[in-house]
Amino acid sequence: MAKIDRNGLLAGQVAVITGASRGIGEAIARRFAMEGARVVVSARTETADQHYLPGTISETVAHIKAAGGEALAVRADLASADDRKHLIEAAQDAFGQVDILVNNAAITYFIPVEDFPEKRFRLMMEVQVWAPFELSQMVLPGMKERGHGWILNISSHAAIHPQRAMPGRGGTVYGMCKAALERFTTGLAQEVYGDGIGVNVISPGLVATPGVMHHKLINESNKDRVTPVEHMAEACLRLCHGDPKTITGRIDYADAVIKEFELAPADLI
Repeated sequence: MAKIDRNGLLAGQVAVITGASRGIGEAIARRFAMEGARVVVSARTETADQHYLPGTISETVAHIKAAGGEALAVRADLASADDRKHLIEAAQDAFGQVDILVNNAAITYFIPVEDFPEKRFRLMMEVQVWAPFELSQMVLPGMKERGHGWILNISSHAAIHPQRAMPGRGGTVYGMCKAALERFTTGLAQEVYGDGIGVNVISPGLVATPGVMHHKLINESNKDRVTPVEHMAEACLRLCHGDPKTITGRIDYADAVIKEFELAPADLI
């Protein structure tokens, strides 16, 4: 039976995970808590009436605490500069300096370029590119001072250049955001290589999260490629511990990490 190991791989470390009310973010929060991390769970949805999809940060935290872990829910809209600042300050006030930052939050619209509204374009860039950038800026000084830290950005296969003859479905802006996030990752990894900080980016493959189901991204042609969310959580864990000089600047995919490190994905609490 899955349980909390207070002396686990992330014992005593403070992990901030955005977009953790449901899906991949929630799974990462649970998995990191299982390894002894004190988890700060953030998203816009604090109560069930605030979103049409199931899952809240309050529920994620309650689940972790019920299993014996430490967690804090901090509601934050990452399109808001004040909320971004509050998130990091709340994490530091509760648990101390941030050791691990997982930038998972996203807001996505699938609309062809010709019809894409400027307001939604700017919102996607704000949440998926600028927010991870600024949150990283906020936690880097503390990481550098302690000579230790991990930043993990969650990307997508959408960052890969599409084949021109394949039919598209309005994912150009989403792909732009994720491609920018990947280039940010490798650039930052290079900048902080000598500071004991590992910076990586990982794509989940096809996971049946509430958001994926809402956008109808699983169909007859790809349903056999759906992978459990536990695989993504395990791969993310692997990219947030170890030697940051050897595990950094990686553009990874969950299935490849599972295979490379011969991981056995754990059942989640």
